[in-house]
Amino acid sequence: MATSPDALSTPDPRRPVDRWLFSYSGDHVNPTNQRIHLVCVPAIVWSVTAALWTVPVPTSLLQTGFWMGLAMFLAMVWYVRLSRPLAAGILLFFVGFGFANHALSLALGMQGLLWLAIAVFVVAWIGQFIGHKIEGRKPSFLTDMSYLLVGPMWTLGKLYKKLGWSY
Repeated sequence: MATSPDALSTPDPRRPVDRWLFSYSGDHVNPTNQRIHLVCVPAIVWSVTAALWTVPVPTSLLQTGFWMGLAMFLAMVWYVRLSRPLAAGILLFFVGFGFANHALSLALGMQGLLWLAIAVFVVAWIGQFIGHKIEGRKPSFLTDMSYLLVGPMWTLGKLYKKLGWSY
């Protein structure tokens, strides 16, 4: 079985995580596009969590950041089903994003945090589309929206590979 350039090993077709990552890797072969994605994917994930942090909640019932927490929980359900080691790493990033969003909301105010999140989101997506122009392939999520959740796993999987960890 062929492997992608960044696969940890020959993918096991019985493991859905391997199928998702192998497919995503096939759309991200160009080294420049890969480097762009390694910066832009985490930036986009952070910007989405930051924007969700700013969505108002009834403070008599819920805490600020509830919508961010709910979205993270739903994403974690999907990640845990695919790979517990990758889910654990993503959880660490989610917790870090939560602390960062709290600190930034105190420093910038909710409106300032929202504008920062929007700016990062737009710039990071422009970066990703430039990467795909260089790659000569359309973004994976245009064929299946689930790839929006695969991108963070792929990024973290590259870090795991560099550290010699398996997922």
